[in-house]
Amino acid sequence: MAGKVKWVTDIEKSVLINNFEKREWIQVTENEDWNFYWMSIQTIRNVFSVDTGYRLSDDQMVNHFPNHYELTRKDLMIKNIKRYRKELEKEGSPLAEKDENGKYIYLDFVPVTFMLPADYNLFVEEFRKNPSSTWIMKPCGKAQGKVTKDFNITLGKEAYVISLYIDNPLLIGGKKFDLRLYVLVTTYRPLKCYMYKLGFCRFCTVKYTPSTSELDNMFVHLTNVAIQKHGDDYNHVHGGKWTVSNLGLYLESTRGKEVTSRLFDQIHWIVVQSLKAVAPVMNNDKHCFECYGYDIIIDDKLKPWLIEVNASPSLTSSTANDRILKYNLINDTLNIVTPNGDIPDCRWNRSPPREALGNYQVLYDEEQAQSENTERDLRSRSGQSLGSKGTKGSAAVRSTAATWK
Repeated sequence: MAGKVKWVTDIEKSVLINNFEKREWIQVTENEDWNFYWMSIQTIRNVFSVDTGYRLSDDQMVNHFPNHYELTRKDLMIKNIKRYRKELEKEGSPLAEKDENGKYIYLDFVPVTFMLPADYNLFVEEFRKNPSSTWIMKPCGKAQGKVTKDFNITLGKEAYVISLYIDNPLLIGGKKFDLRLYVLVTTYRPLKCYMYKLGFCRFCTVKYTPSTSELDNMFVHLTNVAIQKHGDDYNHVHGGKWTVSNLGLYLESTRGKEVTSRLFDQIHWIVVQSLKAVAPVMNNDKHCFECYGYDIIIDDKLKPWLIEVNASPSLTSSTANDRILKYNLINDTLNIVTPNGDIPDCRWNRSPPREALGNYQVLYDEEQAQSENTERDLRSRSGQSLGSKGTKGSAAVRSTAATWK
């Protein structure tokens, strides 16, 4: 009989610990032999540090990739997406196609963004085109931005990310909201990622207005629960949250099924393209997996925008439903990355059976997509027409979202 998994965590959250205990895993300290370490992003830096790091063995697994910040630091994410677009353009890829105004048709999914002070001149040029525009500023690597139209800023040594503010957000009940979606990546090369079906919307507590007088009102503009829970109108029962499935039903009834379906297709597209953008620079360590928190805003034209990606999405529960959701999120994640609750083996094939996915669904499987493309090429070369049967087959593949490109 296989031994029990020995676990460590430096994040004392009940949704984590209850999941480990349910599996009868054994808690140890970080100085003892361990198999599974759910760690903070500060700790992962030390584990993979050139000076203080150490070599992980085949039976050890951690919950972050060494340089996750290529995706989860907004300045680096933007830099990688811009590089990805340019590379596709150079290759002559149809994905990099632009419209008559020079905007990417398929890859325009992050708001116009600059790094200050490095991109100051470019920012000024953009700002002069539309002086009435609103921007959101955020120190690099920190949380919670500031919405502003005023740029009498003294730029010191600290670097800022400044993005065009989406000032026409889709409103429900007059209030702004964003989406928090959970995405699990088990390998970057080849890319294999899963979308959690139970994401949620986070609502502001005060009705939205683009009025300049309310730009400093965080309860109008910033959806972070850490901010909204201090508002007078915060609801402690539902926590200002709504499930993604409820959002889907609402949009189907108000905008129609086809439009709603297209919106969610676009959101899935954004996630996959953002991961493809960072895959070449990500240290694809075989001991790692990562569950990211994607933040998406939908504008009033039903266009989704990627705002940022979090390496350590909050495991704090603000309501009873929140606690259940996050417990199940960890449970389903562990079922994929430690099949059958066994001692990790970093040589596992990363292709769990469908029944092990829980509330996850495969979002993109690069290996499968490549083999399907090869098969399609071979068929076309041998003169075989896919015909109606083939069309149906490709639709079936799309429903499992294995070939998002």
